[in-house]
Amino acid sequence: MSHVVSIDVEIRDLEALAVAAKKLGLELVLGQKTYRWYGQHVGDYPMPIGFTAADLGKCEHALRIPGNASAYEIGVVARKDGRPGFQLVWDFWAGGRGLEAVAGKDCCHVRREYATAAARLQAQRLGYRVQEQRLEDGSVRLSISR
Repeated sequence: MSHVVSIDVEIRDLEALAVAAKKLGLELVLGQKTYRWYGQHVGDYPMPIGFTAADLGKCEHALRIPGNASAYEIGVVARKDGRPGFQLVWDFWAGGRGLEAVAGKDCCHVRREYATAAARLQAQRLGYRVQEQRLEDGSVRLSISR
């Protein structure tokens, strides 16, 4: 079974993605050209928009759980709509064989940590101070000041 989907996040800052990955216990592997998944599209789930079966499993970079060779991986793929940046794709079948426990359902933990890291890094690049507060519901509040 393959259930490869595109994660609803637009990646424009690989440094922020690396920070987010580390915070979650994942590792961003730059230049990794394939990601681990079921291995074949069996037609039981819709293909991510803009992808063909031949595109599945191919990427520019990947997110993985270090030391877990059985868990699936998240592919960091050049956007298919021609815009700059990357999109994330992964096979969530059977919880990604352990990946979902780290990345979150629909990769919600990856999306949250990437958005937090991207905002923090951009504010710091512009000379702002950033304070982070983790809320009980899992969300993050950033306070940005000069």
